[in-house]
Amino acid sequence: MRPARALIDLDALRHNYRLARGRHGGRALAVVKANAYGHGAVACARALAPEVDGFAVAFLDEALELRAAGIEQPILLLEGIFDAAELDEVVRHDLWMVVHHAEQIRIIDHAKPALPLDVWLKVNSGMNRAGFMPHELRAAWQRLKDNGRVGSITLMTHFARADEPHVLATSEQVAAFDAATRDLPGPRSLSNSGAILGWPDAHRDWARPGILLYGADPMPGEPNGLRPVMTLESAIMAIREIPAGAPLGYGARFRAERPTRVGLVAMGYADGYPRTVPDGTPVAVDGIRTRLIGRVSMDMLTVDLTDLPDAKLGSRVELWGNNVPVNRIAEAANTIAYELLCNVKRVRFEYAD
Repeated sequence: MRPARALIDLDALRHNYRLARGRHGGRALAVVKANAYGHGAVACARALAPEVDGFAVAFLDEALELRAAGIEQPILLLEGIFDAAELDEVVRHDLWMVVHHAEQIRIIDHAKPALPLDVWLKVNSGMNRAGFMPHELRAAWQRLKDNGRVGSITLMTHFARADEPHVLATSEQVAAFDAATRDLPGPRSLSNSGAILGWPDAHRDWARPGILLYGADPMPGEPNGLRPVMTLESAIMAIREIPAGAPLGYGARFRAERPTRVGLVAMGYADGYPRTVPDGTPVAVDGIRTRLIGRVSMDMLTVDLTDLPDAKLGSRVELWGNNVPVNRIAEAANTIAYELLCNVKRVRFEYAD
């Protein structure tokens, strides 16, 4: 059996949720959109279900997958609905939905839901991606309140730079949100992962932890106590010696500066490991740090075993996890941990409590 696998530590997932809820206070929706950031939405939701306040997903199909798997907790649709047929499904499956533009209110106005709707009304406080402008918010809120179809309205916004602790944009967004919603009743939800950890003035009724649930710290310079949930690993499948000056891999990007012992690893960009990482990117072989050498190919990559005399066929190779933070690999690939985690595929997923 090919040794490439993603090990998912569900106890670490629960630890991170408890940490987020404790740091924020109030209630917290566990964000499990995009297949739980690549970790497996159903497995992660089941692990969190006994203690979670609710879940958030991007769109209806993701919510229906959870309902079909027996998840009964509240589920919020972060993108809201796209048409009237979806509103019927929202009612049928007892879902909550974000409303962030006028067409969604129009759909609600023309519907006859069997039950009052739970709406999260989104304010554009400065990200300028989705949500009602501050000067539009009160009219939107009043329209939802008066149409007789909405049972509760939670006021929410989303931050653009909460993972930048020394940038004032988040405080400015909090102030814009507070001004726009002043005197409007109902619970509030402001904090994403970065705001939970770094912006106490954004802590209100509901938090929405996402990436931090999976242990990829949005503020890695701080001692936040998160535990990585995914370990991406494989094994040494072949070993060879190359002389000083010999090229290695596609494009001969790497040339050995000394006689080099090379380990071939069953992992490549088709599995989700990024092709763009440079020579020297850290890996761990049997728990000991070494480096990637040569260009990552579709199914394989190569690592330097020269200073690891005990490494052998079958030695465990960690691409990211407890020994190699996923943020470090994301930095090397000039991307973010979100993208790496969401792109893991083709490997076996194994879950441990």
